[in-house]
Parts: sequence; C-alpha cells; structure tokens
Amino acid sequence: MNQIETNLKTCIINAVKQAFDLDWESGDVVIEIPKEKIHGDYSTNAAMRLTKQLRQNPRMIAQQLIDHLDLKQGSVAKCEIAGPGFINFFMESASLASVIGVVLQENENYGRSDAGQGLKVDVEYVSANPTGDLHPGHARGAAMGDSVTRLMKFAGYNVTREYYVNDAGNQIRNMALSLQARYLQACGVEAEVPEDGYHGPDLIKIAQDLKQEYGEDLAHKDKAETYSFFRQQGLQAELAKLKADLAAFGVEFDVWTSEQSIYDRGMVDKALNTLKAQGMTYESEGALWLRTTDFGDDKDRVLVKSDGSYTYLTPDIAYHVDKFDRGYDKLIDFFGADHHGYIARLKAAVQSLGKNKDDLEVDIIQMARMVKDGEEFKMSKRTGKAVALKDLVEEAGVDAVRYFFVSRAADTHMDFDIDMAKKQTNENPVYYAQYAHARMCSILRSGADIPLADHYELITHEKELDLLKHINEFASTVADAAKTRQPHKMCNYITRLAQLFHTFYADCKVLDRTNLELSAQRLALVKASEMTLRNALTLIGVSAPEKM
Repeated sequence: MNQIETNLKTCIINAVKQAFDLDWESGDVVIEIPKEKIHGDYSTNAAMRLTKQLRQNPRMIAQQLIDHLDLKQGSVAKCEIAGPGFINFFMESASLASVIGVVLQENENYGRSDAGQGLKVDVEYVSANPTGDLHPGHARGAAMGDSVTRLMKFAGYNVTREYYVNDAGNQIRNMALSLQARYLQACGVEAEVPEDGYHGPDLIKIAQDLKQEYGEDLAHKDKAETYSFFRQQGLQAELAKLKADLAAFGVEFDVWTSEQSIYDRGMVDKALNTLKAQGMTYESEGALWLRTTDFGDDKDRVLVKSDGSYTYLTPDIAYHVDKFDRGYDKLIDFFGADHHGYIARLKAAVQSLGKNKDDLEVDIIQMARMVKDGEEFKMSKRTGKAVALKDLVEEAGVDAVRYFFVSRAADTHMDFDIDMAKKQTNENPVYYAQYAHARMCSILRSGADIPLADHYELITHEKELDLLKHINEFASTVADAAKTRQPHKMCNYITRLAQLFHTFYADCKVLDRTNLELSAQRLALVKASEMTLRNALTLIGVSAPEKM
C-alpha cells in the first residue's frame, strides 16, 4: 500500500467514525484508480458498502462522508459523488509529485514492503529429472518460479527456493542404462540404448568423456557390475549441466533435495509406518493402499505395489512431510500440466499424516508451444529432438525468454514466438520496456550537469501526473503479484510504465536550458521512472540496459 492510498483510507475511516459512529478497519476500505480521468485520481465505493448497514441511500451516505472528510489530511483538492454513490478524489498535484522523493531516497528498495509479514514459505519449482537437457516446459517453470520468489521476497515473505531431484526412480535407471550403452558404443562394443531409454546427444558426450577419463576397461566388465558407476556418473554430469543451464538463465536455488536421500534417511519407511499405525492404509490385491478418499480424493491410492515397489506418491508424501517438519508456514509447488490430477491425492496424503492440506498450495504451469517461421517445434527429451533451454537462450536471449514465459498467467497455454522474441522493435514487449529504460538513462546522461531537484511544485502537467500515479502504484502491484503468484501482473505494469513514460516525454520537454528549475524537477521524475522500471524488470529476472 502506497502512502497516498494509506492517507486516503485513514481519512475515510475517520469520516465513517465521525459521520456514523462506526469503526472501520483499513481492510474495509477499497481504493481504486478510475479508468476515466474525468472520474478523478482515486475512487472509493465506501458509501455503497455502508448502504445495507445504515439503510440509507448511498448518495446520501457519500455526501455525509464528504462533509466529514479532512481533505487537507488526505491531500485532496476536491471530491465528487458519481453514479450510484462512488466518491471520486482529485488529488493535489503536490501529493502525487511527492512520490518522486520517496523513489529517489529508496532507490533499489523502492516497492519493497512487509506485505508478506515474514510468512515462512518453501517454493519448489522446475524439479526436472536429471536425465537430459532442460526443455522450454522446464524453462517456463523456471522463469515463473524464480520470478514469483523474487516478488515474494521483495514483498516481505521469508522464502526458500527448493529443487527436488528425482534421482531414485525408473527414469534414472533408464538414463544409467542408456549411458552404459553409449559408453560401450564409444569403445567399439555393440550395444543398444533401451527402447524406453534416452537417445539425446548429451549422453553420447558424457560417454565420450568417460571413455577419455577411464579408458576402455569398463567395457570388458559385467554390465551389472558397472551399472552403479554409470548411474552415479550420469547423475553427476546431468545435474551439473542442469545447474549450469539454470544459472545461465538467472535461476538459483537455496536447497537441492535428493529423492534418494529421502529413502536413505528412512523417511519413507517412517511415513509408511505412521500411516499404518493410524489405520490410514489397507491391503488389497497384494498392494498397500492409502485411504485418500477419506480426505476428498476420488479414489484410494496405491503406496506399495504388489511387487513390493513404491509408487511415485510414497516418497513424495515423505518429502512433503519433511518440508512441513522444517517449520514452513506454507508449501508451494509448481507442477506441470500433466500433474494436475496429482494435486488432490497429494493433499489428501499430507492431510492423512496430520498436516493442514490448505498449507500446501499447488500452481499448475501449462506447456508453451514453441513457434518459429510460423511452425511448431516438437519436443521430446527421449528422442533427443527437444529444443533445449540453452539453445533457446542462445537464439532469443535470456531477457526475452524470461519475459515471454512470465507474460501470461501460468495456467494458460501460450505460444512462444521465437521470431517475435528476437525482434528489435516496439512490437516486442521486452524490447519496448528495455528501450524505455535506456531512453531514461540517455536523458539523465544528457542532463547530468543539472542537479536533480528536491521539490516538485512545477510537476503539474497531465502526462506527468499520469506517470506519477503509476509509479505510486508499484509497491501495491508487487504485493499483489506476490500474493497471487502472478508475475504477469508485473509485465503488465512494466508495459504501462513504458507507455506512460514515452507519452510524458513526447508532451513534456525535459531538458530546457531556458528553464533549469523545471528541467531539474522533470529530470528527478525521469530518475524516479528509471529506478521504478529497473526494479520492476529485476523482479522478473530481466536486465535493465542503460544503452541500446
């Protein structure tokens, strides 16, 4: 919440108290920016919200509120009643311009808040199997998760970024067998990659590296004897490559949790024993089932199959219980669209172990369809024909890839147009935003000999005030994007900020050597715009170039 809106809310709360002897809290007051300028700078529906309680005409209530409003306290020039009972506020230009000083003082901290109130949150995202290159589906999850955690930290949440390494299932076995086959081929020994193995070029490269380092001795040993070696070497190499690709994409994690470690620490057995002791399981058809229907799932789920092997759900239950036991107030998982049906059973499972299912929230990230030259790229990690993240970054650049992936809500399908992402024109939204920042920096360099003003009474032009109102909304936008985990709201904010700046610059002469006082104040506005845009871009992991 910005200071202007905070002051307005306080004025409205006081007016409600004085006019009707009612106690309102800040959360009871809604402040909005009208879509039409003729309706003022800000608007509230407070009178209409009081209608049922007071049993009066909302316009009459609005008039009584206006009669008791301390306009000076709220820095309001005038207010009007509109429609069925809206109160529209027209602010004093000085109150809007005061945000310039706030931005200049706070700089890289402008927009930071304590909206999250230190809530301890674990956010797990990407968590791709270490069996090959990251593809664009993983990239969207990486961009989304990283942007969300940046926003949440900036909005006052205590965030841990976590990656769950699936290193204990059949896919890892298939990767190890595929690497073993590639090594044998590199040594001139006839071998075939398993039908359900991995055929990508990355394993060929790893196999060649192993041959160079260890020679051909392993090719003459029993396959069962060398399996664990290839599993370990494959995991190590694939995970290192995965971390390097994510780092190059601007994505880092605080915690890397191994699925194998969940087994090794006895956590899976502990969870199973607890569930059995609480009567939450039963045996049928030789398998062990969990009574997830008791907690709203559409059917019970198998934990241990008839052959004694665990289902994917079993270690996942133990993993999530471990995260809860680490003391987090909330767990947030980002899942791919193919895991949509998994959410109910996972929530039911953690609830069966005494955890609050509402403290586990899952966001679905839809796949992105890759388009180039008007045609779709098909992706398959197993066949090696995937568009790898690193290739996509080399083609379009980190900034464009990240911006495009978070520019739409995570649960919506999107087409990633590589040709558009590469365009150096205003059609490309990331180029448009970055060009606005570079333009701001260019103006500031040109006016470097003019000290920035520390008072702003000359900032009264309509385009200046439009820009100021948007800058003033930055902290609220960050807090909202963080709470709803929707970084596309930040992209919308960035685009609008760039639009408003370009319009301001077209209508308002910034560098006027015949009017240095006005130039100094407008340069301060340009600097505040630059800082705000830079902070906004940083929150979605996009650079803010000073020259283009």
